[in-house]
Amino acid sequence: MECRPQWKPRLPIPLLAVVLVAGMAQTAPSIVDYVVGPQDVLTITSYDQADLSGKFTIEADGTFTFPLIGRFKAGGLTLSQVEEGLKKRLKDEGYFRNPQVTVAVETYKSHRVFVVGEVRTPGTYPLSGNMNLVEALARAGSTLPTASSEAVIVHAGDSSTGPTLPTSQDGDNIVRVDLHKLQEGVFSENTILRDGDTIFVPRAESVYVFGQVKNAGAYVLQHGSRIDEPGPDHSSDRRREEGDRRQADRRRETRRYDCRQGEVLLIAAAKDVLP
Repeated sequence: MECRPQWKPRLPIPLLAVVLVAGMAQTAPSIVDYVVGPQDVLTITSYDQADLSGKFTIEADGTFTFPLIGRFKAGGLTLSQVEEGLKKRLKDEGYFRNPQVTVAVETYKSHRVFVVGEVRTPGTYPLSGNMNLVEALARAGSTLPTASSEAVIVHAGDSSTGPTLPTSQDGDNIVRVDLHKLQEGVFSENTILRDGDTIFVPRAESVYVFGQVKNAGAYVLQHGSRIDEPGPDHSSDRRREEGDRRQADRRRETRRYDCRQGEVLLIAAAKDVLP
C-alpha cells in the first residue's frame, strides 16, 4: 500500500507577488495617503530653489527643520498634507508666490508589522506605504513547507509593541486569508496591512501513517487532503494452460480516508498491499 497525501503545489511567494501586482494596482490605496511618523525619512524636492531639496528625518515630536521656515510639524499628516503645508508656509511667509514642492518617503521607520509562524525569517518589518500580505510574506522569506494553507492577520492597532496572536474566537480585528486562493490570483485575498498588524502563519496539520506501507511517517495535511490506499484486487484471473496464476489485467480500487489533525493510520498486512 502506498500512502499519498493530496495537496496543491505551492507557488513561491516572490513569484506570486509578481503575478498579483497588476491586480493590486487597481485596489491599493494611493501612497500619498501614508501617514508620516517619527523616524521616517522624507525626500523633499523644491523646483524653485534647488538647495532647499534634501532628505529630512522626522524627530520624536513629529517635527523636522526645513530651510527658510524652520520647524515644521509633519507627524500625523499624510504626504499630500505635508506637501500642501510646506507650500502654504513658503507662500505665506513671502518666500515664493507659487512654490513647487513634492514630498516622498525615503525610508519607512515609524510604522511596522510583525510576521510570525511558519515563515523563513519571522520578525518585525517596516510598513512601507500600501504594503499588502504578499509583500510582507516575501520580506519574511516566504512560507515554509510545513505552513498551512491559511494566514491569519490580527489588526492590533498602531499602539501595539509586539506580535499579537489570534484568540480561539475570531473578532472584527481578525482576517483569515486562504493562501490557495491567493496563489490562484484572487486579488481580494491580498489584504492591505495596517500599522501594528501581526501576520501569523500556523503550522499545517499532520497525519501519521504506519504499518504495511512503503513510506511510513508524518505527512502534512493540507486543506482537502486525503490518504489513498490501493484496495484488494477485484480483476478476473486469466489462468494459462501451464497453471500460471499471474493476472493478465490488474485493476485496483482506491479507498480514501478523510484524516484529521494528529490521527494515526495503522495499516495491517493484507494481500496485494505491498508488491
